[in-house]
Amino acid sequence: MTTPTVQHHYWQGAFIDDAEAERRLADLPAAVEAALAAPLETETVLAACERLAAVLADPAHPTHLRLVGHLPEGEDGALLTELAAFLSRAELTRKLRRELGGTAPQRLNRPDAKETVYEAWAPVGMVAHIAPGNAATVAPLSLVEGLLAGNVNVLKTSGGDTLLAQHLLAELAALDPTGAVAERVIVLRFSSSRQDWLSLMCAPADAVAVWGGEAAVEGVAAHVPPGCRLVEWGHKISFAYLTRDAWQDPAALTALARDVCLHEQQACSSPQVVYLDTEDRDEVFAFAERFAAVLADVPPAERADALDAAEEAELTTTELIARLEEHLDLTRVITAPDGSWRVMADTRPALTASPLHRSVWVKPLPRKSVLRTLRPMRRYLQTAGIAGSRGDIAELSRLALAAGATRVTPLGEMLGSYPGEPHDGVYALQRYSRRVAVRADERFATTACLDDLTRPASFPPPAGPLLDKAAVQELNDSVDRRDAELYFRSGGSTGTPALSLFTYDDYDTQMHAAARGLLAAGYDPARDRTANLFYCGGMYGGFISFFSILERLGGVQMPMAAGTDHRATAEALVAYEVDTLFGMPSYLWQLLHEQADLLRSYGGIRKIFYGGEHFTAEQRRTLTETFGIEVIRSITYGSTDLGPLGYQCTESAGGVHHLHADLHTLEILDVDADRPVPPGETGRLVFTTHARRGQNLGRYVIGDLGRALPGPCACGNRAPRFELLGRLGDVMRVATYFLNYRRFVAIAEETCGYVGETQVLLAADGSRERLTVRVERTDTTPERLRAALLAGYPELRSAVDERLLDLAVETADPAGFARTAASGKLRAVVDSRL
Repeated sequence: MTTPTVQHHYWQGAFIDDAEAERRLADLPAAVEAALAAPLETETVLAACERLAAVLADPAHPTHLRLVGHLPEGEDGALLTELAAFLSRAELTRKLRRELGGTAPQRLNRPDAKETVYEAWAPVGMVAHIAPGNAATVAPLSLVEGLLAGNVNVLKTSGGDTLLAQHLLAELAALDPTGAVAERVIVLRFSSSRQDWLSLMCAPADAVAVWGGEAAVEGVAAHVPPGCRLVEWGHKISFAYLTRDAWQDPAALTALARDVCLHEQQACSSPQVVYLDTEDRDEVFAFAERFAAVLADVPPAERADALDAAEEAELTTTELIARLEEHLDLTRVITAPDGSWRVMADTRPALTASPLHRSVWVKPLPRKSVLRTLRPMRRYLQTAGIAGSRGDIAELSRLALAAGATRVTPLGEMLGSYPGEPHDGVYALQRYSRRVAVRADERFATTACLDDLTRPASFPPPAGPLLDKAAVQELNDSVDRRDAELYFRSGGSTGTPALSLFTYDDYDTQMHAAARGLLAAGYDPARDRTANLFYCGGMYGGFISFFSILERLGGVQMPMAAGTDHRATAEALVAYEVDTLFGMPSYLWQLLHEQADLLRSYGGIRKIFYGGEHFTAEQRRTLTETFGIEVIRSITYGSTDLGPLGYQCTESAGGVHHLHADLHTLEILDVDADRPVPPGETGRLVFTTHARRGQNLGRYVIGDLGRALPGPCACGNRAPRFELLGRLGDVMRVATYFLNYRRFVAIAEETCGYVGETQVLLAADGSRERLTVRVERTDTTPERLRAALLAGYPELRSAVDERLLDLAVETADPAGFARTAASGKLRAVVDSRL
């Protein structure tokens, strides 16, 4: 009977035995090159980690129960819960933003919009992770950091470790439907004595991350090839520093004891030495007595593992030497009767490592001597827990950092951390990345992201139920208050104004995306002088958002906002030499026509970027021929709750937009059924937003109609394109017929040459319904327009002929049109029948 081989290793999606691992190690360079051939989207890693976090946080989930069986002896499911917190989308996106500046750090964007220079964080290539044998979570988390940076990762766990890392990372790979994560994960379990395997593992590496002491680092360094980055996560020493007022405070001593006893000093951030700001030996000895009494009151550890022979020997040797030096009046030693803790006071200030297990040195170190005493040990310093007055903490923090410490905390919090905190003075993701740049010429002036010319960002296919506006409003109740940092209300053009919640990080991501879209549309931040004429106030986000966008572009801005005094606005445009206008079409149309003489004589307005509404083709023609406007484009297509959704390029016109593919996925579904429409057909636009921490908006039916446009865009941008074709609300059920607002606008424009604003009013008039088309006063008479509508719209004519509908056309000044209070948008259809 053949004995089955033990499969201790996980290699790109499969568990294998030693023989197969050895064979594959010989071909590791080729495997790495094949995996690096296609980039790894950051969102792919985030989505897989999010799914794994949900599994780990559920104690009843079969995967959770299976992984519990691979935990080290003495550990329980709480360790998996800790891993779940680290792997959550909120934590990982916060880490990405802090360490690499955003959630898509590998995309080549322009850090300065005024220059055609593109920068990104690129993976180093392959990272070899040499994990320690005494920390179960370090191995998988180190590899996840390598994945977030986009690398191929080969992880070595100790020969005596359980298979937790292998099975945990196999589950992570299995939760990625693209297979890209599996391609970048190799986990091997072998003893460091197998130097041939270690050499093969490190040979193709671009970075080697090693966890452990000097001996471990030296053993690995011998296998690191020239030019390969060695990332040392070695053992460190931490210390506490107390001023005179602090060491007399019982609360400070209690907090210090908590730092000493938590994890039995096994963490690098545990204090091994307590320094007092004094030169007086008697004060040092007195403090040691007081602190020993506090330490004695701390309960023993719940799971105190038995010390091995080496640890016992180090504890005994250190204590015996300290006791011998008592005869020289250099030390004082106070120990627990059962040997569970020891305080060793020493009159010499030199930093001395502790044997750990609740063993702490107490030494004098006046602040004037901090640099001279500690700087020689700067390679080993990590955390300084400082207690004193506010002024003392400020001064001593600077001294500790100058001496080589990498972090300063209050007493009692030395082992704590905050999301995104640097480790040993560096950001891990930056150590596993390279900062790369591409400098281009003027042909790329409207290209905001170089990757858009080769491939759009891609996300896993959307899943889950469809959401309407009411469902999204209900989601607001479940948003964590910590993620509700910025409140906006919609303009209310399609109903009651709705509330939208954002984190500042999410808002910043969206404003950067909208800024890139504005560059694509032809905005030039180096030359254009812009008046921001969007509406402001009432929690409406229009003006504020475009202020933020211009700020990120570094564009020249006159933040004027839409005002009722059109003369004052026009005079300001002339005075400040404005050549670019941002605003709502209806407001800009009124401004330009009311102040036509002044603005035409000025002749300086060259560009209009509009949002929230649309200019008709005839309005565009008028703006070009009458006012000399050279560029008229959508500033963005978006909504208050989803943010920017699409942008125009220099080759786009009308309602054609590119999708913000780095933020959203777009589906186009049938109007009457929840299924995709055939390519090119009109349907409901359904957006799923991905790059957002505070609110999960998946499969949101925004209320707009559109169609996908096939084929590549002439601008070269590969991001998907779509054409807006109105809103579901543009279709009115009137007198048993479905009538479309846009048909009214098109007939007025094409038949009568009408170029103004159009509004449809619906009312009940006894047994009939009444439809009134309101237009501006122009050369076109109401009678002529009414006749054109009846001739050009058969359904409308039938409703009138059947005496189901009364049709009227009236003229009014633009100020008399119904508009939304917050945004100033024209209400296309005003239905008063209810």
